[in-house]
Amino acid sequence: MRLVLGSALIQQAVVKFHAGPGFDTRLVAFLVGAVAMLLFLGLWTPIICVVAIVVELWSVFSESGDTRIYILLAALCAALALLGPGAWSVDARLFGWKRIDIRDRKS
Repeated sequence: MRLVLGSALIQQAVVKFHAGPGFDTRLVAFLVGAVAMLLFLGLWTPIICVVAIVVELWSVFSESGDTRIYILLAALCAALALLGPGAWSVDARLFGWKRIDIRDRKS
C-alpha cells in the first residue's frame, strides 16, 4: 500500500512541477515528492500521512477541475496512517513491529 500510494504521489508531484511557473505549485510539488520518498522508505509513516492528507485536502479546495484524485489520495493516506508502515519499513526496524493479539474471553 505504501508503494502504490508513493508512486501515485510521485506522479502527482511530476504533474504539479510541470504545471506552471508559480512558486507555490513548485513548492507543493516538492513537498509531495518528499512525502512520497519517505513513504517509499516507510519512515515516520503516520506523521507523513497526516502531512499528505493536509496537502491533498488543500489541493481539493485550491484547484479547479476534477478533484476526485485528491480525495482518493487523502483517503488512502488516512488508511495508511491508521494501518501503519508494515513489517518491511524503516519504522519497523527503528521502533519495532507491533502485533496485537486478541485473546478469547473465558467466562
